[in-house]
Amino acid sequence: MSRKNQRRAAAPQPSSLTTQARFEALLRRGTELLQGGRAQEAIHPLELAHQLHPDDPHAAHNLSSAYLLSGRFKKALPLLQQLLAADPENAQLWLNRGAAALGNPVLATDEQQREAIAAFMKALELDPAIPNAAYNIGLIYRDRGETVQAITWFQRAIQTNPHDTDAQKMIARLQQAQLVEDQDDQEEE
Repeated sequence: MSRKNQRRAAAPQPSSLTTQARFEALLRRGTELLQGGRAQEAIHPLELAHQLHPDDPHAAHNLSSAYLLSGRFKKALPLLQQLLAADPENAQLWLNRGAAALGNPVLATDEQQREAIAAFMKALELDPAIPNAAYNIGLIYRDRGETVQAITWFQRAIQTNPHDTDAQKMIARLQQAQLVEDQDDQEEE
C-alpha cells in the first residue's frame, strides 16, 4: 500500500466524524437541559444520543436520570441495569435503581417496595453517607405502616445529614401518631 493510501485508510471517515459530532452535541444539549431542571425536554436529545452510541455510559446515565425525573420509571430500569452490569460498585446507580424500582410510591406494590429497599440498602453498603437512601427507605416503611422501622431509617438519614429537616419532621410526625395510637389503645382497654 502506498503512503497516500495508508494515510487515507488511517484517516477517520467523514460520516463517522459527523456521527460523533452529532452524538456529542446531542449529549451536551440533553445534559444542559437536565442540569437546568428541564428533564422532560432533555429526554429527546438524550434518546437520540443514546441511539447513536448505546454503550456510552454518560448518555445512558443522563437518559436514565431524565426518565426518573420525568416519572418514566419503567424506561429508566433497563438503562440502569445496563449501567450496573458495567459498574456494580456505583452507589449512585443503585440509588437511582431503587427509585426506578419503586416508581410512584403511592401505587407501589409490596414487591416494588422490597426491590427498592434492597437497591437503597446496596447504595448505603457501597457509600454509607450517600444522600437520600436512608430517607427513602424510611418513606417506604412509613407507607407500609411500619412506624418503628421508618423512625429508625429517618434517624439514620439524620446521622448522615444532621440538617435534614424533612427527616426530623417525619420522626416527629410518626412519634406523635404513635403516641395518639397508644393513647387510643389504652382508652379502649
